[in-house]
Amino acid sequence: MQAYLLHQLERQAERLQELDFLLSREDIMADMQQYRRIASEHAEVTQIAGRHARYQALQADLQTAEELLADPHCDTETAQMAREEIEHAQAQLQSLEEEVQRLLLPRDPDDARNAFLEVRAGTGGDESALFAADLLRMYARYADSVGWRVEVISASESELGGYKEVVIRIEGERAYGLLRYESGGHRVQRVPVTETQGRIHTSACTVAVLPEPDEAAAVQINPAELRIDTFRASGAGGQHINKTDSAVRITHLPTGMVAECQDDRSQHRNKAKALQVLAARLQEKERSERAARDAEQRRSLIGSGDRSDRIRTYNYPQGRVTDHRINLTLYKLPSIMEGHLQELLDALQAAREAELIAQLQPQ
Repeated sequence: MQAYLLHQLERQAERLQELDFLLSREDIMADMQQYRRIASEHAEVTQIAGRHARYQALQADLQTAEELLADPHCDTETAQMAREEIEHAQAQLQSLEEEVQRLLLPRDPDDARNAFLEVRAGTGGDESALFAADLLRMYARYADSVGWRVEVISASESELGGYKEVVIRIEGERAYGLLRYESGGHRVQRVPVTETQGRIHTSACTVAVLPEPDEAAAVQINPAELRIDTFRASGAGGQHINKTDSAVRITHLPTGMVAECQDDRSQHRNKAKALQVLAARLQEKERSERAARDAEQRRSLIGSGDRSDRIRTYNYPQGRVTDHRINLTLYKLPSIMEGHLQELLDALQAAREAELIAQLQPQ
């Protein structure tokens, strides 16, 4: 194992002893916030520190087998067993090293959060709006397959049944962490339903995935900087059409950012949800500005998340999906549009981890 990884393992083992001591103190329970923070760190460190004991055991097995093989009195059968043990231990150590590298990667605390996912139609008119609806369905089906809950926050429908813009909230374990790399430009190549001559058109949508802010750490919004408008929720009509001004639109005057919610019949609850979306957007704006100011930061393999980036192409005639950030092409378009995204998401996560590992290794 590389020296810097072994050093990190030893440090984690020492830190585990410190955390065990802190959690054993009777006064720690007096401050529940501090207790939860220490308990959370304890769970993470325990996972890594356990690999240190595994490393020591494998090293001991390897040393014993090597000493046995070096013994001049070792018979043929015993030597063969020793060689097999050496091969097994070396393979296990290599696997352990890769595992430790992943566990030691810096973690974004936002990865565990729920997410707001926004889809907006771009170039392509009605076809772009229809594709936005297809993307929404794709993400909703994936969310359902992993047991997440999806809630529509706001939606602006197009005449043909697509969406000019739609915002959903996704509630579930690591929703943001798994979907964060979906932010960017999504391009579709297909024959639109409005095309009479069978020509293939190219349209585009933008997707933005934002972490739901922690209420305690959310950006502080000055009420005096907000304009709040109420209006009747739009819809297809019929018995569910809203008869009261329950929909809420909030404008953040300093930035011009707008968030609205018309999903609930309660104006109060719609206002609370719209404020959540606005806080998420302002937080993402701060995050982007910090990243832009850091000239030393290398551009991520996964992309900056800039909505102008063309990250993926969905080619219907060829039945393929290509993610341009990692040069991955899958001829599984129908399956992916049905929400089977795991292969894509795993590949993006693996690419990100590979880049982080390369950055962490000493030069």
